[in-house]
Amino acid sequence: MNFEEFIKSDRESRNKEKFEGTFLDYLEKVKENPDIAKLSHKRIYDLIISKGVEILRPEENSRIRRIHGNEIIKKYGFFKDDFFGIDKVLMKIVNYLYSASMKGEEARQVLYLVGPVGAGKSSIVEALKKALVESEPMYALKGCPMHEEPLHLVPRHLRSKFEEILGVEIEGDLCPICRYRLLNEYNGEYERFPVETKEFSIRSRRGIGVVPPVDPNNQDTSILTGSIDISKMDLYPEDDPRIFSLNGAFNVGNRGLVEFIEVFKNDVEYLHTIITATQEKSIPSPGKGAMLYFDGLIIAHSNEAEWNKFKSDHTNEAILDRIVKIEVPYCLELDEEVKIYKKILNKSKFKAHIAPHTMEVAAMFAILSRISPSNKVDPIKKLRIYNGEEIVEKGTTKRIDINELREEAGSYEGMKGISTRFIIKAIDNAITTSEYNCLNPLNMLESLTKSVKEMDTSVEEKKKYLELIQDTIRKEYNKILEKEILKAFIHSYKEQADSLFNNYIDNAEAYINKSKVKDPTTGEELNPDEDFMRSIEEQIGISENSAKGFRADVTSYMFYLIRNGEKIEYTSYEPLKEAVEKKLLSSVKDLSRIITKARVRSKEQNDKYHAMLQEMQNKGYCPHCCEIILKYAANNLWKD
Repeated sequence: MNFEEFIKSDRESRNKEKFEGTFLDYLEKVKENPDIAKLSHKRIYDLIISKGVEILRPEENSRIRRIHGNEIIKKYGFFKDDFFGIDKVLMKIVNYLYSASMKGEEARQVLYLVGPVGAGKSSIVEALKKALVESEPMYALKGCPMHEEPLHLVPRHLRSKFEEILGVEIEGDLCPICRYRLLNEYNGEYERFPVETKEFSIRSRRGIGVVPPVDPNNQDTSILTGSIDISKMDLYPEDDPRIFSLNGAFNVGNRGLVEFIEVFKNDVEYLHTIITATQEKSIPSPGKGAMLYFDGLIIAHSNEAEWNKFKSDHTNEAILDRIVKIEVPYCLELDEEVKIYKKILNKSKFKAHIAPHTMEVAAMFAILSRISPSNKVDPIKKLRIYNGEEIVEKGTTKRIDINELREEAGSYEGMKGISTRFIIKAIDNAITTSEYNCLNPLNMLESLTKSVKEMDTSVEEKKKYLELIQDTIRKEYNKILEKEILKAFIHSYKEQADSLFNNYIDNAEAYINKSKVKDPTTGEELNPDEDFMRSIEEQIGISENSAKGFRADVTSYMFYLIRNGEKIEYTSYEPLKEAVEKKLLSSVKDLSRIITKARVRSKEQNDKYHAMLQEMQNKGYCPHCCEIILKYAANNLWKD
């Protein structure tokens, strides 16, 4: 590659994309495309919507129905690769932006995100800032420190006419510096005022302002609204705009957004500027200057303790009335939590082998620490329900209303517990201390245990977390591992499961319809095989008296699927799926236990053992973690 040519070519192409002309030239562009004069909320909303929206309807998606009831869920392409398990939070944010883009009351409100550490508040703001940086440049008055909208040049008495011609609404006034230049450099001939395109930039503080917590003993509002340039006070009068330095967060964030980090760590007096910036869309100018027009999304975030302290003071009502509060809780969906870990690991340089279910046990610990205890179900069942899974008990899908569980837990659920950062650090530690560069559920549990013991928290809290790991999660993993090993013994697991399922459906249908079953080999018509059906039904505790009802339920559900054009397989009906799996796995349980525990194996047993190892490796285990996990299984799963 010729680097010089590459650099020059890039520079030329970027220069071609830039616009520079007079206000007259800009008017022609607005007439051609009024959208270029849109306000900040509309700009940010359009950036999100431009990436696409997937609408998930409960009648079409059973998992969505189990988690969200009859509520329609929207998944935004803008957030899909970075945010998981907080769909309703993101919907609230986009709804706020939509209303604000329509110039509703939200356009004059602060968007405030509150939640526990590591829940994703800062990441959401960073995503919006990044989107602005990568968006189309804005058209602005050349030399304006607030890169303001050029249509501010239009005199008040002509605005209605220009709005009619251009198809836009003109809002706002010139900043004092541009007004001075218009009168003194261009003799009031606003059509000659130069206009250029400017790209949003975090680094150059253009269209994006950031306000970190400041020293409470030295809260200088110039950080927000700019200051007076003392070096020029000898040259110009104190009301001359040429002495203004409009470099505060609201000045530089005009046309884009202003972020307040840990907003309530600042004294309330420092936040008074927010009141006029939201309600009147104006901010104070330095010194004795007039109020300045401000167009921008004000987005703030902090943790819940600071929010509770702030709202408890009734003197803060003026600011509280201008806040749209959106809670950002921890993710409570197991599958989505796993996606978060995988996303973070994919961005790192770690290249370790990760065995199946490793991320799952870590996610279980995180979510179990976040959900509230229930009187209706045990913690693992609640975790499964929150993950959109069906719970089967005694041959029927247990009907547990997820909304009742949420009401029982209260609105605080998900606002405390183990953070994502804690889990990721435990994962990093497990990888770095792994001798074979392999991460499996067992060393993941060890790393979590070690991390909990080193936590700076109360003895009671540590005890609770250690019990979660050593008791609840380890027992659940043992169940998962037993099923995994047994499946590995049955090489054609799905085919055999489908065969059992189809055989049961044929017999159950014949039983309900009082007809015969045709033998596929001989063609002979036989009575339904009662013993076979009972051998399946007993796996999930179906009594002889309940068998007829269960067979009727299964048959009618299969007809329902056929009418709706859905594919029928052994996983179609959760209770029958569990029964088939238990029947299939029980047939090899004793053999797998003997072979796994055996120190000396016969040739036949040795062949089966190695076939099982190969099957496990096909499922994602490496030779090292196979050895570790099977040794653990021999010592912990099948104790004589």
